[in-house]
Amino acid sequence: MSDARALGLPEHAFDKQDDGADLDFYAPPRLVTHIDEDAVAALTRHYAALLKDGDRVLDLMSSWVSHLPDDLDADVVGHGMNAQELASNPRLRRWFVQDLNRDPTLPEPDAGFDAVLICVGVQYLQQPLAVFREVHRVLRPGGLVIASYANRCFPTKAVAIWRALDMEGQAALIRRYLDAAGFHDVAATLLADGCAGDPLVAVTARVPCGRSR
Repeated sequence: MSDARALGLPEHAFDKQDDGADLDFYAPPRLVTHIDEDAVAALTRHYAALLKDGDRVLDLMSSWVSHLPDDLDADVVGHGMNAQELASNPRLRRWFVQDLNRDPTLPEPDAGFDAVLICVGVQYLQQPLAVFREVHRVLRPGGLVIASYANRCFPTKAVAIWRALDMEGQAALIRRYLDAAGFHDVAATLLADGCAGDPLVAVTARVPCGRSR
């Protein structure tokens, strides 16, 4: 069954305007931030409130910067689409390149992480249910996922359903992904309101302590 059907969405919900190879699109390194300074600061504060020293963190769909607090002593594994960007990220102990739209299976053991971060990347997932089920699998019981997004994206690579929604609808869409993947305590938080810069929303959820998957 397709992710669209499993999630009760239209058949072409996860189509993209540009259906060319994603690895080709992301081949040129982009050593820039995709949200402005105020949004970055808000996200870093959010991470500081939810993560703790000693956490094992998977920074999914990462780049050359992870926006983690400087004083957070965490063991961070990175995933992304560009090796040069990932190699430039000083927070990553190790990293790997993988196109999740072709292969959503994460090469990580069960229950290996305390937190998974997805910063401004969820809008590009064409198999979001498969990916979030994998996120559920690699998180420990009680583990946390934090998916953040702004009003910026590469529009030709964002999926159709994402482009059709406003930011409130996008939060509801992520909640649908998380609910279907078996998470609980799903909450959306407005981190930056956009009055002076980029709006930023973070959707968080946890793996049940008595996990069923």
